[in-house]
Amino acid sequence: MSWVKNREEFKQAALSTARAVSKNQDLESTSQASSRPPSSSQISLQYPPRSSSQVDAWRGEGDFQAFWQTFHKEYPSIKMPKIARDFFAELELSRVEMIGGDKFPGAKINLNAYLNTLAKKGIDNKVHPFNPLAANLWLKQLNGESLPEDSKKTVTAFLSSIPINVNNVGKELIEAQNSQEDFQSIALSLMKDLDLMHEPETKGDQESFEEDPAPENPQDSNDQQPDTEEDIREQTIESKAEGEADEDSGMLEETQAPIDSTSIDEEIDLTRNFNEDLDQTSYEDYKIFTSQFDEVINAIELATPEESQRLRLQLDQLIAPHQTTIGKLANRLQRLLQAQQNRSWNYNLEEGLLDTAQLHRVITRPGDPLSFKQESESKFKDTVVSLLIDSSGSMRGRSMTLAAICGDIIGSTLERCYVKTELLGFTTKHWKGGDSRKAWVNQGSPLNPGRLNDLRHIIFKSADDNFRKARKSFGIMLREGLLKENVDGEALAWAHQRLSKRNEERKILIVISDGAPVDDSTLSTNHSNFLDNHLRQIINTIETQSNVELLAIGIGHDVTKYYSKSITINRAEELAEALLDKLTELFND
Repeated sequence: MSWVKNREEFKQAALSTARAVSKNQDLESTSQASSRPPSSSQISLQYPPRSSSQVDAWRGEGDFQAFWQTFHKEYPSIKMPKIARDFFAELELSRVEMIGGDKFPGAKINLNAYLNTLAKKGIDNKVHPFNPLAANLWLKQLNGESLPEDSKKTVTAFLSSIPINVNNVGKELIEAQNSQEDFQSIALSLMKDLDLMHEPETKGDQESFEEDPAPENPQDSNDQQPDTEEDIREQTIESKAEGEADEDSGMLEETQAPIDSTSIDEEIDLTRNFNEDLDQTSYEDYKIFTSQFDEVINAIELATPEESQRLRLQLDQLIAPHQTTIGKLANRLQRLLQAQQNRSWNYNLEEGLLDTAQLHRVITRPGDPLSFKQESESKFKDTVVSLLIDSSGSMRGRSMTLAAICGDIIGSTLERCYVKTELLGFTTKHWKGGDSRKAWVNQGSPLNPGRLNDLRHIIFKSADDNFRKARKSFGIMLREGLLKENVDGEALAWAHQRLSKRNEERKILIVISDGAPVDDSTLSTNHSNFLDNHLRQIINTIETQSNVELLAIGIGHDVTKYYSKSITINRAEELAEALLDKLTELFND
């Protein structure tokens, strides 16, 4: 289709539409995934999808943000528990979406398509029926809108999960939709009717709808992030000043797209939401002292351009001796994937193209009819692969080199076959606790504080980045000052959450690690299995209750005690064959 060739123009047209609808010509956009409720200062617009079937949903993601800018007013914050705040936010979103849909009927189709993708993700990931998104869809259905199938299922499950009939309150909300004050007053009454307002708050007095908006469901959460580019730079400078003396403090001239970072404590809550069947007693044993100092950061912000170039050259030199092996893997894997995407043949038909391979029958069995064949399209699922690399100190040296080679091989090969790939890393900002531990000491060192270090989650390449341009940041994996400690469970939840927000039909998460989670500050103040148990619970959740397929690659260590699907490699020479076997198994499923 012609619009596929002009995706940037299409994106700019959507931004112009949002500016026109919101009557805000200064409205800016980012390429991160949107949050619900959205930011009040910008609109999130990713590049248009390549599949025309997904265009309506992509437009709907822009439309709901434009309507929020237009029909929502900021009022003083309202203190409430997180679950009540999530429902309150979705009801307000439903209000502005209904108003916008009435004024712009075409947008109503887009919004329904977008919300249906969120509903489908919730169904696939077994989100509990008592889901804030369902309240949004319920109100629309009560207003007479015809919802798609997955949205209807979500509403039905929601209504069957609550003990009271809320339709009368819903009708009052619909009647009050043109007055935000009246609407929110009724919405607060509904929160009380649903017995949501008495739950303890998870973040103290600062938690509220406007001040700290939270994700509406486990499939569409978005990270808290700096409002401006200056804020991002300030964070980077601060992290550099805290002990990484070998790094130049000059800012980078080249940056990637703004990060879509999510507060890690919120993502642990999200994992719990689709993990209803787990033993809650053992799961709730995991807690976080504070996530205030955690960060999600683009790799390119962790080094100067000169250092990035030097580390990339260093990685290329390490990869060079294995180029023959890598080439064989790439070619064989590429042939496998392309074979699945190419046409196949149906044989022994009564009409079609003559099957010349069967012409010998004319001589050996003259009475047999001629055999014909026809081409048929073989279905290949739209796929995204995420590589999550342990970037801790124990990986320093040969292990990290192998991990970087893995990332380069898998990423470049899959991208050649039009399989989107992202490359992520995880470590901590400091050894032995950092600012989190200082805060704990200042509060009197309470017992069993939970995770007690500052997490650093790294985006080496997002799924939508061009691989050739992004690979220059892969060398940063080798940077000495980067590799510290590792909290695997939270990193796995973060990577899974990023995949869950993707629209691809098939999602694969590959973890590259050298063993168990280790964080001295956390393990010295909690029981010895604190991080290990949490990692096992997160893995169990993904393997048994998520549509994301999970595979682990152990670097020099057997990780089968954690992951049901895993391989172990000890030498670069083993890499090609082991990866080919496991990826072949995955893609032949």
